[in-house]
Amino acid sequence: MLNSQPTLQTLLNHRSVRKYTNEPISDDMLNAILEAGRAVSTSSYLQAASVVRVRDKAKRTAFRQISNNLSEDKYNELLSQGKRLGHDYVESCAEYLVFCMDAYRHHALADVNTDWTEVMLIGVIDSALMAQNMLAAAESFGLGGVYIGSLRNDIKRASELLSLPKHVVPLFGLCLGHPDQTAKINQSQRPRLPLDVIVSTDTYKTPSDDVLSSYNDKVRDYYADRGLELDWVEQIAKTFGGEVRPFMLEYLQSQGFAKR
Repeated sequence: MLNSQPTLQTLLNHRSVRKYTNEPISDDMLNAILEAGRAVSTSSYLQAASVVRVRDKAKRTAFRQISNNLSEDKYNELLSQGKRLGHDYVESCAEYLVFCMDAYRHHALADVNTDWTEVMLIGVIDSALMAQNMLAAAESFGLGGVYIGSLRNDIKRASELLSLPKHVVPLFGLCLGHPDQTAKINQSQRPRLPLDVIVSTDTYKTPSDDVLSSYNDKVRDYYADRGLELDWVEQIAKTFGGEVRPFMLEYLQSQGFAKR
């Protein structure tokens, strides 16, 4: 019999967990998590998402290389030099799941056109909803997890690792495992935008400069308490200040998406 925490308590207590014990996730617990994903809402009953469970150690290592934006040779060179490389949890977590938008089944069953941008949006939304259902279920069992969007650093290589056919695209990974209670895990959430900034009624409400500035100060204070000089504005500029995976459109179109 599986015991899970109440829904609201689980959702409000969410923390990204990157340190895990060696304890595996039981079959019953994993099946319940997968069933929670299978039960999620899906646009027009298309069920345009799939999950690949990555168990192979060599593939886990390759995904860690991708997350560090390194080739295999460069990755091994840095490791041999004793360099500290991130995303070790991709290799060490109990379960590494890759969520994919999937139109392969639709082509197998019917004569369809899935190269519309809207079809891609359906697949992305279905995948995100499925993943969040599964993470919430996992956290309700006391497990921890963290999403891995950095597999898109080399999305073509990620596809090859999973032998994905045309019409299937890997979107992000999810690490799951039993949190390592001896590790230093941040118990406080990073500040989220205030509700009156992200919620409008009837028409979109633009936030005031003062409100955004005040929020940025809170983020700066959060990082300062952890010995970091960083704020939200800097994070936005770092992410959107230059090219953002400029190869993505070409790859998506090669997989049969976003052509029109």
